[in-house]
Amino acid sequence: MSDIASVVLALVVGFLSVRFLMLAGREILESPVLQRTNYRDHLLPTAAGIFVVLGVLVVEAGRSTLGAFDIGDEPGVNAARPLMLFACLGFGLLGFVDDILASGEDRGFKGHLRALAAGRVTTGLLKIVGGAAVAFVLASQDDFVSGKRLLSDAVLIALAANLGNLLDRAPGRVIKVGLLAWIPIAIAAGTGELGVALAVVIGAFCGVFGDDLRERLMLGDTGANVLGAILGLAVVLEYSRGVRNGVLVALIVLNVAAEFVSFSRVIDRVPPLKRFDRLGRSQI
Repeated sequence: MSDIASVVLALVVGFLSVRFLMLAGREILESPVLQRTNYRDHLLPTAAGIFVVLGVLVVEAGRSTLGAFDIGDEPGVNAARPLMLFACLGFGLLGFVDDILASGEDRGFKGHLRALAAGRVTTGLLKIVGGAAVAFVLASQDDFVSGKRLLSDAVLIALAANLGNLLDRAPGRVIKVGLLAWIPIAIAAGTGELGVALAVVIGAFCGVFGDDLRERLMLGDTGANVLGAILGLAVVLEYSRGVRNGVLVALIVLNVAAEFVSFSRVIDRVPPLKRFDRLGRSQI
């Protein structure tokens, strides 16, 4: 099999795994515990990103098993794939907890810190602290060099995950932005280990994209958290220190700006962004 075919196959397998799981588990989405109102007060199932996490888990389990029988890569050959899987599981779990157990109106870093000062630990704060912990584990696995690099790479991954959450305010928005961000990463990673590992997860998100866009479900933090995290991890694994520092600065600016400015309002005031944001969405 050619190298390009491996990437395409990873995309297709990721997509099909999620579509199969959603078909087989459609009753899960009907569970009352998942029902939430979206930005237009439509009642929809949230936390649908769990199907992405499960889809990637199924694909990686199958790949490892087949590899053990000399079909495809042997187990342990592609070091990026277990890192991607751990990012999906770790950030997906934290997002799922926030989706299901969150209460109150505490939003953003400031809101969670205010709640902590009042003696309350929010699920959002748990997600932030837990996400930082997962990010440190991920950043420490790739050719550890120094404490400063570990810190900067971990912060990059954690802020990328949080940015995913901040963008998930309209149908399909975070996946659209994620796909745009994936393009330069995919070009840089090419058909190597990271390119194939990332393609599985991107394919899985494509599997829920149509339903998210047409307001049949919501990714929730379970999905948005994961999408941001895996793209941040890919930047850490693929790019030079200079590029990573540039991405880190951009993420810091965007995360801080979100505390004072609504991304949705900015998008609505910029015609090209508004057209892109509305593309494919239901207008009913």
